[in-house]
Amino acid sequence: MKNLMIVESPAKAKTIERILGKDYRVVASFGHVRDLPKSKLGVDLEHDFQPQYIVPAKARKTVKMLKDMFKKADKVYLATDLDREGEAIAWHIVEAVKPKKDQEIKRVVFSSITKSAVNEAMGNSRSIDFHLVDAQQARRVLDRLVGYKLSPLLWKKIFKGLSAGRVQSVALRLIVEREREIEKFKPEEYWSIEGDYSQEKSEVKFRAKLIKVNDEEFKSDNQKYTKDLEKKMEGAKYEVVGIKSKEKSRQPHAPYITSTLQQDAYRKLGFTAKKTMLLAQKLYEGQNIDGKQMGLITYMRTDSRNISPEALSMIRKYIGENFDDKYLPEKPVFYKKAGKNVQEAHEAVRVTYASKTPDIAKSFLDKDMGRLYELIWKRTMACQMMPARYDTTSLDIEGEHKDDKFIFRANGIKMLFDGFLKVWDYSLKNGEDVVLPELVEKEKLDLKELFVEQHFTKPPARYSEATLVKELEKNGVGRPSTYASIMSTIQTRGYVQKEEKKFVPQEVGMLVNDFLVKHFANIVDVKFTAKMEDELDEIAVGKKEWVPVVRDFYEPFAMELREKEKNVKKEEVVGKEKIDEKCPECGKELQVKFSRYGKFVACTGFPECKYTKPLDVSEEDKKKVEEAAPCEKCGGAMIIKKSRYGSFLACSNYPKCKNIRSMTSQLDIDCPKCDLGKVVEKRSKKGRVFYGCSGYPKCDFAVWNEPTEEKCEKCGFIMTKYKSGKLGCEQCKKKDKLEDKGKKL
Repeated sequence: MKNLMIVESPAKAKTIERILGKDYRVVASFGHVRDLPKSKLGVDLEHDFQPQYIVPAKARKTVKMLKDMFKKADKVYLATDLDREGEAIAWHIVEAVKPKKDQEIKRVVFSSITKSAVNEAMGNSRSIDFHLVDAQQARRVLDRLVGYKLSPLLWKKIFKGLSAGRVQSVALRLIVEREREIEKFKPEEYWSIEGDYSQEKSEVKFRAKLIKVNDEEFKSDNQKYTKDLEKKMEGAKYEVVGIKSKEKSRQPHAPYITSTLQQDAYRKLGFTAKKTMLLAQKLYEGQNIDGKQMGLITYMRTDSRNISPEALSMIRKYIGENFDDKYLPEKPVFYKKAGKNVQEAHEAVRVTYASKTPDIAKSFLDKDMGRLYELIWKRTMACQMMPARYDTTSLDIEGEHKDDKFIFRANGIKMLFDGFLKVWDYSLKNGEDVVLPELVEKEKLDLKELFVEQHFTKPPARYSEATLVKELEKNGVGRPSTYASIMSTIQTRGYVQKEEKKFVPQEVGMLVNDFLVKHFANIVDVKFTAKMEDELDEIAVGKKEWVPVVRDFYEPFAMELREKEKNVKKEEVVGKEKIDEKCPECGKELQVKFSRYGKFVACTGFPECKYTKPLDVSEEDKKKVEEAAPCEKCGGAMIIKKSRYGSFLACSNYPKCKNIRSMTSQLDIDCPKCDLGKVVEKRSKKGRVFYGCSGYPKCDFAVWNEPTEEKCEKCGFIMTKYKSGKLGCEQCKKKDKLEDKGKKL
């Protein structure tokens, strides 16, 4: 074997091997082959923070395979991803395999897996870039020092099982601070007045909003004043006093970078950042399109808005051949950098083949992958098309009643040329042009109807995945490769939960955040964390050495750790609250304790007595416990416990009996499948509400939408209520789907 190439994933290996041909063997490392040990710190604090890497058990077989392959190869090409982590993986492979000193080993990188990109990379091979390796190593060491040094302190001062992360803790702080802004918010009343107008002897109406009363801006915070104005306006005479028209243009959006792709995929498709990156990874590594394995997009972890000259030619050629000439700019469109440390050698996230339209690609891709590909294809085309042009009209209407004057304003918009919007989905007000009638100054108008509404100011919105990524990026916290893991980690730890797709901090998350803000301000300081990211960027380009950067962070951090461990008492953090109640099992006093799921009541006789119960139990939940049947496994009484997804019933004989039962809300509807049980509300492992039979597991009836008492006229199954409010039949819907796919029922 002459040539060996190593990549991270089998899918990527398959795509590249097809491009390179029979003279190359392409194999996968399956990600990292070395890492820090999980059982200890793994960083030598006495010798310049040297990492003590090991080959994890799951990677040993891969390393053995790679050693055998290295021995058989004349040349080895390390083609791991083009970011810092990919560079580090390439270096770890060499360190783990320990090849012969004279063996030729080259590093190749490409932002897309196409024939031209791979061949160009092969012609520009290089050695491993140790500046990039050092930057990744510094990040890994910093994160390990924070995680393994700070987490044990959280165990001592709060409770066991907690953890802290260098970047995740900043994200948690943003979420907690937003929640407290919402809690402090006091809504303020305000009123609006709008009117429907028409030309004399015309039934065509248009709407205008009151902006001025007697030459002062209209503001009202009470009903009486607003209603008095309404009466005066009803008797006023109206005429046009000002018309302004202006042609405006709307520029196309820049091509996607990681953060904007994640934000758009969330807003338009409802995808989490994690799901977006998993799908994008598959599109990048290659999919089978019409019998050929090909990479469909460029590398998805990037902060560069750059598009290669070859790609620009390809995109412009497609636009020129498939759209009218007026849609193609005279020259390619270039975009400003997204930040100060952007690696312009990288490319934006774009499609690799303009001719592989969404309709073509989607016929070979699964549904979600096809939807994401369509989003990227449209953005790729749109960013190199002409701006959209439209007319805007501002119309001022004056009303006069005795000594009072009122100014209403109407705004119109009319599309003149759609430009990039030809491919990019858009909407104007109400999804269409707002065209005002042809009017002239001093023209008399008829007031048809007034609309007076009371409003209240709203608190700032909780962060969604899209808005949190935007905020992190704006503050320089995290990098393209870390956004998805940041949000995944704070949820896995139970510090935040999603409610209606928004992040809500949990009690334990607030407790951890408050402890860190008070005692480790730098760890959760946005500016400090952003400065650390900048220093990592400087290491990556050779402007700084990694060891001094880590030392400058660690030495003051270690001093703080020692001081807080000595002086901060647990009671100061979580409190020590006893309740006027005795343990029903051993008679000792009960006290309030804290767990990752919030406060609960426990016996002071722990660990000899393991009695616990929720702190606050509603009357409804108490009734559920009283009505709950004994444990079906051992006959013990059922008690309420809490998890990250809320309350549930558990056997009181735990740990001898580990039976649990959901705290179901029972609907007064018979199960349509077995006719024996009742339909109850349940939660999936991910916390999503669904409806199933109370007789589970004997009956496996389950639907996502809320069942009703209505029956389907076609099949007799119960109708369910969709989010839109419409009723539908789950059974017929499933049958139709299967028939569309040609499957037998």
